[in-house]
Amino acid sequence: MRKPPGISRRRALGALGALGAVAAAGRLPASAAAAQPVGVQEPVGEALKRLFGGRPLQDGAGVVRLDLPAIAENGALVPVSVEIDGPMTAGHYVKHIYVIADRNPIPVVTRATFTPEAGRAVVGATIRLAETGDVRAIAERSDGTLLQVKREVKVTVSGCGV
Repeated sequence: MRKPPGISRRRALGALGALGAVAAAGRLPASAAAAQPVGVQEPVGEALKRLFGGRPLQDGAGVVRLDLPAIAENGALVPVSVEIDGPMTAGHYVKHIYVIADRNPIPVVTRATFTPEAGRAVVGATIRLAETGDVRAIAERSDGTLLQVKREVKVTVSGCGV
C-alpha cells in the first residue's frame, strides 16, 4: 500500500522543532511578542488599560460567577473558578476570561481563550496572591463588551514571596 502524498510525520515534527528553537532564541517578529506580554510587573490600572484600552468594564453580577475563598490560609494556593452564563454561538460567545489580582506585582494571573465550540465558558485554577486584596474575573465577549465581578480575599500567609 502506498502512502498518500504530503508531509510526513517526521518532517512535520522537525519543522515544529525548528520553529520552537527559533522562538526560544527570541527571533520571532517583535510585533508578535509585543502583542500581549505575559508576566509584566505593573499596577493593576496599567494592566487593565493595556488589555482593554478605554473600553468600560460593566457589572457582571448575575452573568459571571467567581468562586474563591474569602480567606486564603496560604496565598500560594488559592483555588479559583469562573463560569459565565450565556450562549456560546458563532455570533455571541465569550472570547476570554481573565483573572486579575489587584495587589499582585504581576496582576494578570491567568487568561483563558474560548471559541463557540467550547459550549461553555468555565475555567478553574490555583493561583498565587501576594496579599489581601480584590480578585477580579473579567469576561470579554465576542462583541467586545467586558463583564467584571470582584471579590476581596484576605490572605493570611503571603504566596508570592514579596
